[in-house]
Amino acid sequence: MSCPDLLITTPFRYTVDGIGEFVILPLGRSDIPLVHEWVTTERASFWGMQNQTLAQVDAVYQSQIDSAHHAPYMAFCNGKPAFLLETYDPAHDELGEHYQVLPGDRGMHFLVAPVAASPVHGFSRAVMQTILAFLFSDDQVTRIVVEPDVRNEKIHPLNRAAGFEYLRTVELSYKTAWLAVCQRQQFQESQRFHESSSAQFCMETAS
Repeated sequence: MSCPDLLITTPFRYTVDGIGEFVILPLGRSDIPLVHEWVTTERASFWGMQNQTLAQVDAVYQSQIDSAHHAPYMAFCNGKPAFLLETYDPAHDELGEHYQVLPGDRGMHFLVAPVAASPVHGFSRAVMQTILAFLFSDDQVTRIVVEPDVRNEKIHPLNRAAGFEYLRTVELSYKTAWLAVCQRQQFQESQRFHESSSAQFCMETAS
């Protein structure tokens, strides 16, 4: 899988009802100071970069920008920074040593922006929905692969609700992780479920 396969250079726009419009763009050098602020907070402990300097964070993301097998993105919601997204080819990642990588596999990590004073209900689910819609907009992608830390209890329900199937745990050099996958069909089915649930909720509240 080459760099053009990973890096999508045109803005990706996706609207989630009740939340707003998300726009995903390739990460630029000017985004690094903001990324450094996010990854060094206590809430980003599972990101593993809390003690990194700005120069160290810059080096990490510059290597991803230059890589043929990784592609980082910055996303905005209604014009404000919303989340950081890292995508990668599992065949060129440590994870690929622990499962059989298939053509069309795409790995990803994401970090939501620090919570505002007034948290938006359903925002994390909207972020996940946007990310999967973005990745599956590439016809070559047939399956999304993730490896969340087993201790990250907040992410597991979100992954499962989005259609990820948890397969087994794997011992990576830096964490014990769940190996989970989401097929294109699983995502589409989860979308239909949430859309029907939202419609039912609206009917019930209107009655």
